[in-house]
Amino acid sequence: MSHLIRVESLSVSAGEQVLVEPVSFTLDKGKPLTILGETGAGKSLIAAALTGTLPKELSASGQIYLEERLVSDTELQQTWGKQIALLPQEPWLALDPIMPVHKQIEEVHSLVNGEKASSAQSLTQQALQSMNLGYAKAKYPFQLSGGMAQRIAYLCATQAGGELLLADEPTKGLDRTHCHIVGNMLAEHGKLGALITITHDIELAEGLGGDIIVMKQGTVVESGEAREVIANPVSDYTKALIASNPKYWPKRQPALEANPLLSVERLSLRRNRSTLFERLSLTVNQGEVVGICGQSGCGKTSLADALLGLLAPASGEIVFHQPVGIGQKLKLYQDPPSAFPSHIRLGGLLEDLQTIHRFDMAEVAPLMAKLKLDLSLLQRTPRQISGGELQRFAILRALLMKPKLLIADEPTSRLDPITAAETLHLLASLATEQQCSLIIIGHDEVALEKLSDKVVNLHQFSPQKLAETTTIQASA
Repeated sequence: MSHLIRVESLSVSAGEQVLVEPVSFTLDKGKPLTILGETGAGKSLIAAALTGTLPKELSASGQIYLEERLVSDTELQQTWGKQIALLPQEPWLALDPIMPVHKQIEEVHSLVNGEKASSAQSLTQQALQSMNLGYAKAKYPFQLSGGMAQRIAYLCATQAGGELLLADEPTKGLDRTHCHIVGNMLAEHGKLGALITITHDIELAEGLGGDIIVMKQGTVVESGEAREVIANPVSDYTKALIASNPKYWPKRQPALEANPLLSVERLSLRRNRSTLFERLSLTVNQGEVVGICGQSGCGKTSLADALLGLLAPASGEIVFHQPVGIGQKLKLYQDPPSAFPSHIRLGGLLEDLQTIHRFDMAEVAPLMAKLKLDLSLLQRTPRQISGGELQRFAILRALLMKPKLLIADEPTSRLDPITAAETLHLLASLATEQQCSLIIIGHDEVALEKLSDKVVNLHQFSPQKLAETTTIQASA
């Protein structure tokens, strides 16, 4: 039987070190393939090998057949656009920041397909309309939401007619609504052409169907029909990966007492003369977990800055109902390495902190145990431990100061799904144990619904959304 792609014993190495153990698979039109695994599993290295774009210091072995013809790296590079299209991670970085999006799509038609300017413009308009993006033709990439940028990048990648689409982490950083939009877009492509999706998103893998390969640290641990593997996983790793999906988490039990820590009254925020949101009212009780979600640019991080006293409201007010001293309003950042000096021992950092804030050093060991951190880590520097360990150490550092308010801004966005789930549950339970009010900023509404006592979607308070609501009420 002839296959569009046939891969035999493909492996990737850096000198003598094998990064991806030999993997074999076939791909046909109408039957998508998903490569599932956490960061560092080797998924993107397989994509790079398939497109002939491995870095010079890496080498691939094995055979890649395109329509049953053995092809080299050079021949794979010659298929770009025409036969193989790549939808990269971080679509904003793949798009030209100083060119309107319609011009970027027109370039594919004129420079790759050889279309005249008028034809390129017409085809581009049709493509934008097919994605319900006709209104966005004159926008620049920085003016697009994550979902819009991903769809524009998809159009740029596929307008030259490539049958095979390689989608690398296509839902990374998107809210659940845009995850569904991008998932539907990929599913449609998978029905008409061929699709390889690299992801750690279980729901995306399940929705796309077809075949699946589950990878861990460069090794295939399980493979087969996607829905069968997800419904009945065999390996412990696949089971843990599936269990990390928020839809399988238990719902948080609500707090019995309501002792207000702060109130937000009809708050409006502006940045760079642009209104982010308006008329937000919210009460945060002591020991409560509150989730804040919404599309990129809706003002989530700005709300955190306002609550911490770093950004003045355009209107409205923030009222604290309890005394909150220095060091009792804290923030956890989404990029742990940026929050620590890289060359100082972690134990030394805690000693310096204790000198200033006078917390009890006897609390360090039991709190580290709760966070599943080994005491030996205190002898290491931040660059010598994993991202998950460093983020849990950031949680340790914050909780030692007995904060009354802790704001976690996308605290697990750089972590793999299993570590992220574990870290979020530890953060919520320990904050509640200390009666610390916790605000978690994120894009995954399902995760926030399971973790939080209440969830606020800031998009509902955007000027556009409020205007729509007013119009509907006026016409009723």
